[in-house]
Amino acid sequence: MSWKNVNLIFQREVRDQLRDRRTLFMVAVLPLLLYPALGIGMVQMTVTFSEQLRRVVIVGADQMPQPSLLDGNRFDPQFFESADKIANLEVITDRAGGVDAEANPEMRKELEKFLGQVEQRRDRITRLADVQQQLDRLPPKSPQSEALLAEEKVLRQEVFEWFSEAPAQVLIVFPRDFRAQYDRVTASVGREPLSEIEANIPHPIVLHNSAHEKSEIAYQRVRQALRNWENVLLDERLKAANLPLSLPHPVPVTSVDLAEPDQIAANVWSKIFPALLVIMSVTGAFYPAIDLGAGEKERGTMETLLISPATRTEIVYGKFLTVMLFSLSTALLNLCSMGFTGQHMLSAIGSARSSPLGDLSLPPLSSLMWVVLLAIPLAALFSALSLSLAMFARSSKEGQYYLTPLLLVTMGLTMFCLNPGVELTPYYSVLPVTGPALLLKSLLLGNTSQAVAFYAFPVLVTSCVYSALALWWATEQFQREDILFREAERFSIGLWFRHLLREKEPTPSFAEAAVCFVTIAMLQFLFLTSMQGSPDLLNSPFKMVTVQLIYLIATVGVPPLFMALLLTTNIRRTLKFHWPSLSMLATAVILSITLQPIALTLMAWLDPYFPPLPAGAKQLMEAMSAQSVPLWLSLSAFALAPAICEELAFRGFILSGLQHSGRRWLPILLSALLFGVIHMIPKQQFNAALLGIVIGLLAARSGSLLPGIVFHAIFNGSQVLATRLTAEGIRGSFLRWLIRLEGTGDTAEMHFTLPCLIACGTISAALIWWLIQKDRRTRLEAERGFGDERRLPEAGLAPEVDFDATRSPTEQLNSPT
Repeated sequence: MSWKNVNLIFQREVRDQLRDRRTLFMVAVLPLLLYPALGIGMVQMTVTFSEQLRRVVIVGADQMPQPSLLDGNRFDPQFFESADKIANLEVITDRAGGVDAEANPEMRKELEKFLGQVEQRRDRITRLADVQQQLDRLPPKSPQSEALLAEEKVLRQEVFEWFSEAPAQVLIVFPRDFRAQYDRVTASVGREPLSEIEANIPHPIVLHNSAHEKSEIAYQRVRQALRNWENVLLDERLKAANLPLSLPHPVPVTSVDLAEPDQIAANVWSKIFPALLVIMSVTGAFYPAIDLGAGEKERGTMETLLISPATRTEIVYGKFLTVMLFSLSTALLNLCSMGFTGQHMLSAIGSARSSPLGDLSLPPLSSLMWVVLLAIPLAALFSALSLSLAMFARSSKEGQYYLTPLLLVTMGLTMFCLNPGVELTPYYSVLPVTGPALLLKSLLLGNTSQAVAFYAFPVLVTSCVYSALALWWATEQFQREDILFREAERFSIGLWFRHLLREKEPTPSFAEAAVCFVTIAMLQFLFLTSMQGSPDLLNSPFKMVTVQLIYLIATVGVPPLFMALLLTTNIRRTLKFHWPSLSMLATAVILSITLQPIALTLMAWLDPYFPPLPAGAKQLMEAMSAQSVPLWLSLSAFALAPAICEELAFRGFILSGLQHSGRRWLPILLSALLFGVIHMIPKQQFNAALLGIVIGLLAARSGSLLPGIVFHAIFNGSQVLATRLTAEGIRGSFLRWLIRLEGTGDTAEMHFTLPCLIACGTISAALIWWLIQKDRRTRLEAERGFGDERRLPEAGLAPEVDFDATRSPTEQLNSPT
């Protein structure tokens, strides 16, 4: 590969993108204008909204005890934290002169009318408050609550329809004899039983509408004032009863906040910068990738580029560097604009002095350098993925359809990383997008010692690996003529369904295999959400295991069978219903036994690096070994059903569809990856993906589903039987030579001995190598005219070849049909 040609392609594409005013606007102009404009708009909106007048109506104002909540016809400022809290609160009372004489005559008339309506509805409002208090004291589903709920619904609807047209945002209603009741309770403190005092406490009523923003803001301010007023009245009552003022606070707590303003600011940036970096990286790659991929096809310049001296790999690298440049620029420009805008917003609204964030100082230079460093692999990953999808698209419009799901998935991962409970762990550090985002979050919080030393290397290495894989995929896409020169076509749901049902192929396509996987995932999600939290299920191990059996059959076993019947003409070939050789069956049996100690030991070593099992998974594992569950049921639910159902899906329908790519290893690896993903629990995902490679190798080399079923059933069945073993049983059998026990009693931990691991590892490696070499021998025999050619399509070696006895094997293998 010539880097000179790559540089020429890169310069060409950059010049083309710089000539596009839309691209320049999205990458450079928009980030520099967007956040300052949003900041100015938010400040203006905040100021404008805070200056709006909010009206509070108080009925029964003369019944308030001293000190009064009001100072004339205004709230007393001593009950508010600052004077600006009451500047825009207008108080209307039912006292003489309670309505502002300078008000608009129409508004004055409306307010007086409203006060009269309150008096007419006072009993209904009081009854609504009483019903709510009674419902709060009753259990949720008690017989008495049904009638109260019906009454409360009628009263609430009546009061709501009336109050929604009111000229006030908050209504405070004091009972007619509130002051007399209050004074009576105050005088009886310390003299009468507590039950009588509690029964006589009067309750003012506050009406507001939390769904109405002006009403809610006014209510929040009034509520704080009511609390402060209540505290003052409490102090006066305690003084009158000759009780200490500290009585309501038997354990006064002094809170000492150790956070410095720069640490609080770092906490804010740790939430903003990672999210913005990820979102802007994928957004910056979005439009240039579509223009360089699908746009190139629409303009008809793809052919001109292909006849240049540059190879297709060099062309892809040049386009990739161009997309990556714009992705990186978009992300960094957005971060700079957002950082400086956020830093100056607080001072712009005049609240920096009272805010704990202070001046919202930017992170230190070392953290900003990590932002730039982690932006590079993120931009590379999104650029390669976006370019691959854009190459596959027929038009720019179709490219947007393909790239939108990538943006949505990225936003979901970003929201996951913003969760305060999610921290950087070894497992999360090797995941795409999640690892860099969580590492950056940790660095911005000031964790620069162990976090960088332990997690920086795996995060950077795995991010580079994911970027390289995505770039490899883009290169593979560019090598295929059927993808480069796909023409735009109109899509019709009806025609597509008729094509599926009438123009069936012997085996499923790549897209149909993907649909099968998505169907299984959706069914599992629906099944698990419908059964989650069922108390009858969680309290019965027998029911849990039975539901697990039904769950596997319904969500994993049925979809591939149904789709094979509906979408293919050769079910036997699709689901690999062929009888394998005895050597393949023997290999499956031996591998299922020898890989068991290696897999369990590997999982034990890696256990600290994975998140703990969810509570539901732990309960299911405990149910598997429960004595109330028959052994045959546990074996059926955890060994036999997974072996049949999962093999039908992943080594049957899905693997057959993936083999349409014509590659040998890609279908095996992809089916293993999907097999791991469907297990949902991280620890099981890793283990299942590794074992899925072995099972896929067995299915592809034998052309039969049976070796995989045998391997799966024996492997899972051994683990079920192991849960029924006891320490005494191991010590008294031949297993003591294979398993060593650490500890005493039934709680002793079981570990495989070193000779056992060495022997199992040697045998497993030899058999897997034999399976790999079998592929080469089968191809050589096919080219020489020997061997069983009928198994080649099922093995994924030449899925599109139909052998003809009149032609030589070499001619048939090279034939396009």
